[in-house]
Amino acid sequence: MKKYFLIVFVVLISSQAAFNQQPRIDKGMMIEPKNESWDSIKVHIEKFEKKEKPKKNRFILDFSNIKIPTTLDGFKTVWHNGPVKQASTGTCWCFAATSFLESELKRIHNKEIKLSEMHTVWYQYVEKARRFIAERGDSEFGEGSQTNAVMAMWKEYGCVPNDVYNGMVQGQEYHNHSKMFTEMKSYLEFCKTNNIWNEQQVLDNIKSILNKYMGEPPTEFTWNQKKYTPKTFRDEVVKLNPDDYVDMMSLYEQGFGKKTIYDVPDNWWKSHDYYNIPISDFITGLKSAIRNGFSMTLSGDVSEAGMYSYADAAVVPSFDIPSAYIDDYARQFRFSNGSTGDDHAIHLVGWHENESGTWFLIKDSGSGAYNGKFKGYYLFHEDFVKLKMTCFLVHKDSIKDLMNNFGKQNRFE
Repeated sequence: MKKYFLIVFVVLISSQAAFNQQPRIDKGMMIEPKNESWDSIKVHIEKFEKKEKPKKNRFILDFSNIKIPTTLDGFKTVWHNGPVKQASTGTCWCFAATSFLESELKRIHNKEIKLSEMHTVWYQYVEKARRFIAERGDSEFGEGSQTNAVMAMWKEYGCVPNDVYNGMVQGQEYHNHSKMFTEMKSYLEFCKTNNIWNEQQVLDNIKSILNKYMGEPPTEFTWNQKKYTPKTFRDEVVKLNPDDYVDMMSLYEQGFGKKTIYDVPDNWWKSHDYYNIPISDFITGLKSAIRNGFSMTLSGDVSEAGMYSYADAAVVPSFDIPSAYIDDYARQFRFSNGSTGDDHAIHLVGWHENESGTWFLIKDSGSGAYNGKFKGYYLFHEDFVKLKMTCFLVHKDSIKDLMNNFGKQNRFE
């Protein structure tokens, strides 16, 4: 009996001591999440499931026999700002046209200004969305456009210097529109599926997406100690007349000697402002313009065996078509079967002649232009322009003869 009471007494004392302990206060900490066991399993699973695809070599021209200029010293050039990378965007059209208009600003007003591409791009997306709504989804909404769209956006919204708005958020080094475009495209498809056609509502959401990835364009800014809006900057500083610029096209299918449509998806607003001329006039006008100090944009196809970034050059191989056979029919044949498309826009800024013919200096915003030794530039042979470039945008004064003769009876038959 005594033993029993002793045990009870000890238990009671122990319990009382436990109740008298201070409550434990724990702390937390941040650690890098890891699961090394799972990582090890995952490596083996992925290795087992992965199907290796053999690398497929690309077929290109052997450039060893092509007499490509080895230096840019012999090129006669038009003033232009240095090359700028479009990075992960489909906005070559805007980089090419903006560069061209910067050259025009220097030529006409002797002003050297780096203008904003992304101010134009921001508003272009808004207008694409607006048309998408108006057409109930039956309108192209992509990253691409045409070089003449830049002036159209300037007319409506003005323009700004690049140091006022560069379309990148803090800390961003290169443009990247992949997520932004996917988000906008998905949203518009959602609107189409659910019949959401309230323009203000949809555009407000599109602008919100643009602002998240690009920042909001300024409505007013100070530049060189003076206040401007985008429109007053356009009118008081830039002062380029949109009506002075013309688009020249050369495609047999539309019929020569008339203004017509450039029928490609990136002409999303179905512009019919293209002067369609035969290739003989097209290349003559182009050469005359650059030799007289006028630069221009070029639009056309650059996915060719005769174009290689590490060679800095674009030519037409003889196994494609001999030079003497490049004519209106050869161009149309390739456009009709899809081997010539409208996949890139560039800025033609110079020319040079050697024993292999005329070479054009091309300022290019695409990443490939930085692979060779002429960083940001390509050298296009005349034959490549004749066969693969479908349009150019230029000041009308550079091709007065073409414009004066355009549309005359039987001129292009």
